[in-house]
Amino acid sequence: MLQSLHVKNLALMEETEVEFGRGLNILTGETGAGKSLLIGSVNLALGGKFEKEMLRRGADSALVELVFTSEDERVRQKLLQLELEPEEDGTVIISRKMQTGKSVYRMNGETVTARQVKELAELLIDIHGQHEHQSLLNKKKHMEILDAYCGEACLQAAKAVEDAYRESRELRHSLEEESMDEETMAREQSLAEFELQEIEQAQLKPGEDEELEQRYRFMINGKKIMENLAESYQYTGSDFESGAGSALSRALRALGNVAGLDERLGELEGQLSEIDSLLADYNRDLAEYMSDCEFDDEAFSTVEERLNLVNRLKDKYGQSIEAVLAYGREKQEMLQKLSDYDDYMRQLEEKLAASEKRLEAACEVLSGIRRENAAVLTEKLKAALVHLNFLTVEFQIAVNRGSSVTAKGYDDVEFLISTNPGEGLKPLGQVASGGELSRVMLAIKTVLAGRDSIDTLIFDEIDAGISGRTAWRVSEQLDTVAHAHQVLCITHLPQIAAMADRHFVIEKSSSADNTITDIRVLEEEESLGELARLLGSDAMTEAALSNAREMRVQALGHKKK
Repeated sequence: MLQSLHVKNLALMEETEVEFGRGLNILTGETGAGKSLLIGSVNLALGGKFEKEMLRRGADSALVELVFTSEDERVRQKLLQLELEPEEDGTVIISRKMQTGKSVYRMNGETVTARQVKELAELLIDIHGQHEHQSLLNKKKHMEILDAYCGEACLQAAKAVEDAYRESRELRHSLEEESMDEETMAREQSLAEFELQEIEQAQLKPGEDEELEQRYRFMINGKKIMENLAESYQYTGSDFESGAGSALSRALRALGNVAGLDERLGELEGQLSEIDSLLADYNRDLAEYMSDCEFDDEAFSTVEERLNLVNRLKDKYGQSIEAVLAYGREKQEMLQKLSDYDDYMRQLEEKLAASEKRLEAACEVLSGIRRENAAVLTEKLKAALVHLNFLTVEFQIAVNRGSSVTAKGYDDVEFLISTNPGEGLKPLGQVASGGELSRVMLAIKTVLAGRDSIDTLIFDEIDAGISGRTAWRVSEQLDTVAHAHQVLCITHLPQIAAMADRHFVIEKSSSADNTITDIRVLEEEESLGELARLLGSDAMTEAALSNAREMRVQALGHKKK
């Protein structure tokens, strides 16, 4: 259930908060007061499109917050799936802060994405917009409605059809791709043999390219390395007069001549002797390293050629040696397949035939479920339409086999209606007016209400194009829906407003430099005054209020039945 709505700095709303109740919540107000803005703010919180013009003048951000309570286990599981911790009391708080070019969504205090909000909202609320009934002009909507009524059995059958359809489509695609004439097959075989031979002859090893690149970088810089090592060897060795080794030997001899004359001089001689040993060790290691690194033109050429070969194969068959080897395995499999091509194609055709047979069987099961439920739903919708003042209505849900099979089966589902005696059934979109379509949609919502686990339904001006007795019937139907669901309904008809369990008025007030839209709940006497206004009374006369009371009494009488 939608417990409350908090709106700040959105269009004409400065800051307002409203708490809704169970049953039928009616919202009324003068034309232009901002009734649809309220529903629009709910849409915004749930991921609707925000434009900077929606910001209240002078504000740099807007906020919409919805507070729901739900005991539905599916809501709890969805929160866990979204890695959000459900509240013990079932509270779900959804908020959206909007700025130009930026929106921040939160659920129960955690930042989430618009997609995550929409996923959860599908389990919490169903919004019937002003023009949603126009969707009945599209036959695809008819199938959606029928499938929704069919329930879990239909969901499972539809899943089986979708899986079988996907499998058949993939097999057919494979068959089309693999089909080739003898000339093409010979050409493919020749190319595969050449590519496989090229890969096998290379005898590639995983990781070989990295090792070759490292050796190549080292060898290409070999001359520079050797020149600098030779210079270091010269400056530190004993083979050259100017080398550090020669100078250190002379220094050690000079110190040795006097080391016996003073104990401290002996210590200094020992230190210098250690340095001489360390330098000699370094010189030997450097010489050994230089002998190992002698530049070899032949070795360099071998590494360069091998590296060029590896890189060429990587350019042709993959970005790594592993990818090249995998490509070779694919060619090996392809050659195996081509060696017994006729048998391979026969097996593929057999698989496709079996898959299409399974698809046909799955479609038949799904169609049977639809036809069976279509008969029941037809009678329920016809009864609901009669209650909505379609006095001579004929209605039928036609389930026929279509011209092709899709992921939704082979059925063609269409709603047919006749509203005048003697006229044959015709497609809904050909004979129903806007007001009639609106009532048909309400009838559908009413019938589905018993099977729909969504707790909150919003109707934005469901009363378009109706009046008088029909309006009473619509209000009674809304009350019926409100027995199983929380219903929020924006209306301009007194017959519907009179049926309210909780009545809200949306008002616009203006000053010299400011205009504000606000919403408040009405007490019983205030509600009667609003009913009198909806009845067309400019002044709150006793006669107008009496008429409003009479209408309210009639509505309460219906509620007690």
